[in-house]
Amino acid sequence: MTRSFIPGLELAGLFYTEVVAPILDSALNGVPYSAALIGWGSEVQGFDTVRSTDHAWGPRMQLFLGSADFLARRDDLDALLDRELPVEFRGHPVRFAFPPDAPSRHWVHVTDLGDFFTEQLGADPADGLSISTWLTVPTQVLRELTGGVVFHDGLGLLEPYRKLLAWFPDDVWRYVLACQWMRLSQEEPFVGRCGEVGDELGSAVVAARQVRDLMKLCLMMNRVYPPYSKWLGTAFAALPCAQELTPHLSGALSAQSWQERERHLSLAYEIAGRLHNDLGLTEPMDVKVRYFHDRPFRVLDAYRFTDALVSTIGDAAVRALPPVGAIDQYVDSTDLTDRGHAELRRRYVSGPGLDV
Repeated sequence: MTRSFIPGLELAGLFYTEVVAPILDSALNGVPYSAALIGWGSEVQGFDTVRSTDHAWGPRMQLFLGSADFLARRDDLDALLDRELPVEFRGHPVRFAFPPDAPSRHWVHVTDLGDFFTEQLGADPADGLSISTWLTVPTQVLRELTGGVVFHDGLGLLEPYRKLLAWFPDDVWRYVLACQWMRLSQEEPFVGRCGEVGDELGSAVVAARQVRDLMKLCLMMNRVYPPYSKWLGTAFAALPCAQELTPHLSGALSAQSWQERERHLSLAYEIAGRLHNDLGLTEPMDVKVRYFHDRPFRVLDAYRFTDALVSTIGDAAVRALPPVGAIDQYVDSTDLTDRGHAELRRRYVSGPGLDV
């Protein structure tokens, strides 16, 4: 079948308005519910394309109920939806399998609102989030919970939860920014040192790591949660600073010599330093690159930004944390930083005086 591409969020919104809402209005008869498309999926981030439709694609959403109504109505409501939902909507199947070997089913998931968020966060947002919880939730998961669209919030909780999660508390933001600058500082001179001994491949690998960390730093300075690797460049490209930075980041990646990599990275570091100063979180910093001690490698000495940011953190417990950051600043396992591993992640971050 030939069909025009409809972005997933638009498709889900039409599906809710034209099909799902009338069924729920009749079946629930005033029982409060919320409906949204949030969580996993490229369409939740607005990054979906025609390619996205080649698997697990169709109109879908979450239908949230309060705990008591969820326990009392889940099975009957799911069965009703299965009977009443059409076979197709706007040319897309309403029932499909994901993963591919699973049975086909409709994708209006009846869900307990509190349990849904607790499973992702490791804590109930109704009680607020501890510093430790903020530091154990990967930014990809935070993007998933705050992205997408809410179609209806009859429970009156979904939008407040998402507002709570919209961005880090101020001290946590300053801390993760400080730790991102520290990541850059730790490998700044290695682009030149690897190249000096003839290891251009190693120099290129280090440069790529620095480019990735600069992109994440810029996202966080713009109060945007960095996504996981597939969408990092797409999210970065939407930033106001991307036009100025992209030629230097691309130049560092395509360079054939360590000197050329260093030149591009140096310019990128200075731009990032100016962006930091524009935030006004610390006293203005000197953003010019300099030599690494008495070695002929140019660096920003990015740890200076770490020290400056840490000194502005008001919460003593956060200020005392080691400069390693949130979970996905020092854990590089997709399995661990993906959704559904909140309890495992909670073991990785603790600190003096923090409520784990």
